[in-house]
Amino acid sequence: MYNNHKLLFALALCFFVALTMFVAIIPALDIQRNNAPLPGSRPLTKLETEGKIVFIAEGCIACHTQQVRNVDMDKVWGLRPGIAADYARNERMDVWRNTATLMGSERTGPDLTNIGNRQPSTVWHLMHLYNPRSVVAASVMPSYAWLFEVKDYNFPEDVTVNVPEEFRKGITGKIVASHRALALLAYLKSLKQVPLPGGKPAPIFLYAKNEAAAATNSPGKNTPAKPAYNGEALYATNCQTCHQGNGEGLLGAFPPLKGSKVVLNDNPEVQVTIIMQGYNGRVSEGYGIMPPVGTNNNLSPGEIAAIINHERGNWGNNSKKVTEEEVAKIIASLKKSK
Repeated sequence: MYNNHKLLFALALCFFVALTMFVAIIPALDIQRNNAPLPGSRPLTKLETEGKIVFIAEGCIACHTQQVRNVDMDKVWGLRPGIAADYARNERMDVWRNTATLMGSERTGPDLTNIGNRQPSTVWHLMHLYNPRSVVAASVMPSYAWLFEVKDYNFPEDVTVNVPEEFRKGITGKIVASHRALALLAYLKSLKQVPLPGGKPAPIFLYAKNEAAAATNSPGKNTPAKPAYNGEALYATNCQTCHQGNGEGLLGAFPPLKGSKVVLNDNPEVQVTIIMQGYNGRVSEGYGIMPPVGTNNNLSPGEIAAIINHERGNWGNNSKKVTEEEVAKIIASLKKSK
């Protein structure tokens, strides 16, 4: 055999083909057959698919992941850790490009798995794309201003972005989102974590930070201490991107919390309701729709109470503090009224 090069290469080729079949092709086909998307999920629309291509072309994958890991620090990105079925609807993009899960590994920017629920505001996303510093002062994300057009007059079908004056850089015309910007927006808003079917155990988050503290600082053997919540940090994570660190919001986009009648009201019912159910009552004034942050981000009554107390005790606000028990009671009544 070693003296017959034709036979040698034929046997090597057969061995390679057989190995490829058993190691790569057959397992891949088996996985394809035993693969189903989660109930409630849906395929991307044509516009969302275009947006996914823009997302890849603009290099967004370099800084953003789409994978909620099963570690406690990832709780802010989704209601549960990611599972394989979350990616079951990914299909080959075309003849030349394989399916793109976009799970990523870099977390220079926040994970986007559930961004469609965490931040559904069209106004916020477009301002963020045009100049991230207009909504997140400390952002290191580059501006994607080339996804927008400047027009002297806008048409009724145009989506105009009300960029604050300090970020317009001398532009006097109307800043209008291009088709590529709107496609990217549609893709980002489509990223929503689908709940698992009823009765299925949800994967758990591991390595909770407060477990050790609760065990060592407990007042009694069977009574773990309540974790101490940092209202400032929780506000920064869940609210600051819209209402800003100074509580003044953004003119024409997000209302201020500084001096807000809702925040200054001693009765916290309206404030808790807005956090849990969202609010659209100021759309006529040019403000965006507020998402149900507390529900989307799975915030506990203690975390919500800490955020409310931070808002009530800063930026010149000085209203009655709330307790975790008060917030829990209001949340329970909201659930009953549904």
